[in-house]
Amino acid sequence: MKRAGAAILFEHSRLTHWPELLLALWVISLSGCVVGPKYHRPVAQAPPAYKELGDWKPAQPDEQNLGGEWWRIFQDSQLNDLEQQVNISNQNLKAAAAQYQQARATLRYYRADYYPTVTVNPDAYRTRISANSPTNPSLRGATYNDFILPFEVSYQADVWGRVRKTVESYREQAQASAADLATVNLSMHADLAVDYFEARSLDAEEQLLNSTVNEYQQYFELTQNRFQGGVSSEVEVEQAKTQLQTTQAEAIDVGVARAQYEHAVAILIGKPPAEFSLPPLPLTAPPPHIPIDLPSELLERRPDIASSERLVASANAQIGVARTAYYPLVNLSAAGGFESAAITTLIQGPSALWSVGLSAAETVFDVGRRHALNDQARAAYDTQVANYRQNVLTGFQQVEDNLAAVRILEKEAAVQAEAVNAAQKSLDLSVIRYKGGVTDYLEVIVAQNAALEDEVTAVNILGRRMASTVLLIQALGGGWDRSSLPGRPECCGRLISTSSR
Repeated sequence: MKRAGAAILFEHSRLTHWPELLLALWVISLSGCVVGPKYHRPVAQAPPAYKELGDWKPAQPDEQNLGGEWWRIFQDSQLNDLEQQVNISNQNLKAAAAQYQQARATLRYYRADYYPTVTVNPDAYRTRISANSPTNPSLRGATYNDFILPFEVSYQADVWGRVRKTVESYREQAQASAADLATVNLSMHADLAVDYFEARSLDAEEQLLNSTVNEYQQYFELTQNRFQGGVSSEVEVEQAKTQLQTTQAEAIDVGVARAQYEHAVAILIGKPPAEFSLPPLPLTAPPPHIPIDLPSELLERRPDIASSERLVASANAQIGVARTAYYPLVNLSAAGGFESAAITTLIQGPSALWSVGLSAAETVFDVGRRHALNDQARAAYDTQVANYRQNVLTGFQQVEDNLAAVRILEKEAAVQAEAVNAAQKSLDLSVIRYKGGVTDYLEVIVAQNAALEDEVTAVNILGRRMASTVLLIQALGGGWDRSSLPGRPECCGRLISTSSR
């Protein structure tokens, strides 16, 4: 990039009002014109109500919010203990926290451009001039010391707001990183809850199968006794044995998936699977009721949506940064220090030296490079706006999906409970008929299969209801709120709330 430079060096003999000039330029840099568009949050359409809410009663203003520790709504002490360990030992959460700290450090780095840079470069020389030097004859063969203690102050005046827009961009990125941390935190806790309830659902299924095995063992012994008494055939004995061993195999097979969920829970709490054991606890209670806010509240409750919106704000600030390329750079510099041939007289008034300077540089021709830079910034902004709106749509979809799952599974569970009762009555009647010699054992086996299948289905539906409830809580933001984002740093570095932004 070619620049036409104009530099002015003010000497001590010619400059009489340099302190006033530097102060004026400092004020201009702080209150100068800031180029670039003012940020407004992109409009994202929110429906007036959720389609899949059905007869679900929306949350009222006085109802208790989910809160940060949303898993306590399940009233499961074992789950509570595991969720607390996620905050301490989960490695994905630690990585996200480190990324947030990295974003904060980057913000501090660019914020330093608000202030001048001071450098010091002390030198000490002992020099001997050659006796044959073409210099002044009186200096030939001379040996002398030179001690220099210089200071230099440089500052690029933020006349057009380049520094302010850059800091604004990285501040929004740091807020986006904070929202990303909240997203990972919510995801890890939700994953743990889903895996935990899946394991408990398998515990309930295994308990059911083991209980059924005990019943089938009694039926097997019954057919053996009837065979020995000449009432039943050997075929019925083998049918009962097949039924027993098949169910035993199913009960054993449950252990494969159960072990995998246990291992997944171990990883989520930051432990090797070999060092963790999840005690069996069959799932029995239905999921709790989840308070549902209006769809418009979702934009404030989802950390991933907040992250997308902050990236839009960052891209908007980058448009301002790109625009400053059309304006000249104004640099202030000042140098001073001491120089003496003897170190004993170095820090004395006559040894002082100084200079102050002002320079400005403006690009006059770059073959459209700055225009391309501005187009790039605008395209990046449009990309982030589209990503934000897509994330909003995805958020609504996830809420609708899980609302439908929770609502429909609740109805399915009620119907399935009736099916379980009917199957059990059918089995009881078949057993009575078999013992009375009215029918053969095949009818009992059919009734047993139907009863067991209905009971396993009921257990699986309960597990799906628990998982869907967890996913619904996650889709609603898990009690997170946009006001949890770190605020704008003030001049002293303190954080203030951004809940009103």
